[in-house]
Formats: sequence, C-alpha cells, structure tokens
Amino acid sequence: MMKKWVQVIFAIMGGSLGYQWSDSILRMTGVSGGQQGYWLMGLCAAVMCLVSVWLVNIGWKLLQKGERNMDNIPVADLLSGTLGLVTGLLISALAFPVLSQATWAGPFVPVTVAAVLGVMGFRIGYNKRDELIQLLIRSRSQGNEKQTHRPYEEHKILDTSVIIDGRIADICKTGFIEGTLVIPEFVLEELQHIADSSDLLKRNRGRRGLDILNKIQKELEVKVLIYEGDFEEISEVDSKLVRLAKVLQGKVITNDFNLNKVCELQGVSVLNINDLANAVKPVVLPGEEIIVQVIKDGKEHGQGVAYLDDGTMIVVEGGREFIGMTLEVMVTSVLQTSAGRMIFAKPKLLEKAQ
Repeated sequence: MMKKWVQVIFAIMGGSLGYQWSDSILRMTGVSGGQQGYWLMGLCAAVMCLVSVWLVNIGWKLLQKGERNMDNIPVADLLSGTLGLVTGLLISALAFPVLSQATWAGPFVPVTVAAVLGVMGFRIGYNKRDELIQLLIRSRSQGNEKQTHRPYEEHKILDTSVIIDGRIADICKTGFIEGTLVIPEFVLEELQHIADSSDLLKRNRGRRGLDILNKIQKELEVKVLIYEGDFEEISEVDSKLVRLAKVLQGKVITNDFNLNKVCELQGVSVLNINDLANAVKPVVLPGEEIIVQVIKDGKEHGQGVAYLDDGTMIVVEGGREFIGMTLEVMVTSVLQTSAGRMIFAKPKLLEKAQ
C-alpha cells in the first residue's frame, strides 16, 4: 500500500515537472499555445509520470535489498559507522563557507569534500567501533555510580568449554555469580558447529551446551546478553574472548587452563570453574577421622583406594583387605598435586591394634 502511494506522489510530481518543461520548450521554440501546445504538455507530463514510476520501482527494490543487508549488520557496527558518517558531514558543513569561495570549480568542490569526509568518517567509525563501545560503557558506568552510588555491574563472558561443562548453570542458580552473563555470537556458532559434528561424542557435547544455555535463559533468574559483534580480523575463538573482555571490561568464565593463562598474561580478569571447585572441597587435616568405602586396589602393595563425595582420592595404607567395606580411617597426610588433591590415611582399626 505504501509503495502505491509513493508511486502516485512521484507520478504527480513527474507530471508537474513535465508540464513545466513543456511550457519552457514552447517558449524556446516560439510555438504558440493551442492544440500543439496542449499535446506537447500532455506528452511531457505522461513521459515524466512513467519515468517517475519506473524510478520508484528501482528505488523500492534497492531499498528492500538495503534492508536485508542491514539486518545482517550488528547494531554496534551500524551505530559506530553512522556516528563517524555524521561527524564527517559536520566537518564538511563547517568547511563549506571556505570551499564555496572557490568559484572556478562551482559546487563540485564542496560536494566532493562532503562525500569524501562522509565516507572517511564512516570507515573510521566502523573500524573504531570497539573503542567507541568501551568509551560508552565507561561513561555509562560513571554516570550510574554518580546517580546510584553503586559499583558498575561487570559482564561475565562465557567460553565454549564452560558452557559444555554445565556446572555454570548450577553456580548461577546458587546466586554466587552476579552481573550479566555475556554469550558471544561466535561462541554460539562454535557450539552449533560442535553440535552438528559427525562425531557422536562431539555432537552430544555440543547439544548439551545448547541445552545448558537454554536452561540459563529460561529457568534461571540471570541477566543474559547475546553479544552480536565479531572480530573478523581475529580467527581464534579464545583470542576473540580476550578481546571482548577488554572491550566490555568484563571477566571471562572458563575451565580451560590455556585460556586462563592467556587471560592472566593479557591482564584480563578470569573466573576458573575448576579453581572454584577446588576451593570449595572439604578441608581435611592430618589426624582427622573420616568414614570411607574402599573400592579398589592401590598402586603399592597392600594399598586400597577410596573417594570422597567430591571425587578426591584417598589412599588407604593396608586397606586392600577392606575392599568393598566401609570403615573409619585416620588422615595421615594431604598431598596437593597439579592433578588435584590426594589424601593418605590408615584404617582406624590398625591404629587401635598398634
């Protein structure tokens, strides 16, 4: 409906313009009015109506194509580019009085300068979009601190490994993580690629990650932000996460040891789920007594192996003969290794016998 109204308006404008042109043509040729003049006026008006309708059709198709292309551009990129374009045009407007003095070139110099500055402004704004976003976030956080006297709510950026791990949903449910969870679109694409893998294990892991995200969004009272931007000049997902953390001034949540080290080297705050799990394990000191179930042989002769509820391995000296039994043991020593914590103990029955 809107297209038809636009066509009608432009047809009327074209007809009016054709009528004015025909009047000018009649005066230039010296032909008087009468029937010939009316025929010429009608012909010019009809031609301009058709041309206007044709131009509207072409412009409408270009407009629709532009709308489809705009849908694929992230809002942040569009706003930064538009801001640069407006800045360039403002500079050209300030320079217009000086450029208009160049009478030898007519209006071409101001128009050319405006076009060049506009294109340059758009490109500069688009290329500096990350810095602009960071500047806006800083100004907004400072304004919030002045108005509400509360610290800025930092973003927590999830990587692929911690989403697939699944424990992040339970942690969010407890309320220990505050702020907004940021899920980058390039992480979603990596999860989708894993979920579509031909390998059964990878496919299950990818689908589990997508289920975890769905649970976080729909079942938990957590703020979730899907970051649509991308860093096309960077190919690796881990490097993109570090860059995004710098832009948003947020923290990366991961259980990837290598990503943890990269974040520390580049000065980016990181929350490691494995470190949190180790921190909340029950503290066991030498001399304490605990009840365990010996389930298998140890590496050394006569040893038995038991486990705490959190998976911590307990090596029971002389516990081989108690395999399958639940007994009380006394902790003799605790060893912290890179693989985790290991507890050494002796059966309480042997302690009494000695």
